[in-house]
Amino acid sequence: MVTKITSANFNAVVINADKPVIIDFFAEWCGPCRQMAPIFEELSKELANSYIFGKIDIEEDHDLGVNHGITSIPTLIFYKAGKQVGAVSGGLSKQEIKAKLATIFGQ
Repeated sequence: MVTKITSANFNAVVINADKPVIIDFFAEWCGPCRQMAPIFEELSKELANSYIFGKIDIEEDHDLGVNHGITSIPTLIFYKAGKQVGAVSGGLSKQEIKAKLATIFGQ
């Protein structure tokens, strides 16, 4: 399950999370974002016991995009214990996302 992250729930969902968090910064008009969305959703179900998957619409929560230095989308940002530990931009395959998770979180 993918959680919608907003300015209002960012601290509760991301900073205070009891698991690593993967955030997809996206916009509805973004073609690569739309291509990656079903992959992100599928991974969120497969890996629900290990990670929290969240999405931030940069059109709705522009401030979160600015605060994270988002200059292109899609961008995935990885958090562990309330701290940003990695980021990657561009459309990724399921295998590429899993490889990134293994690299960053060692799982």
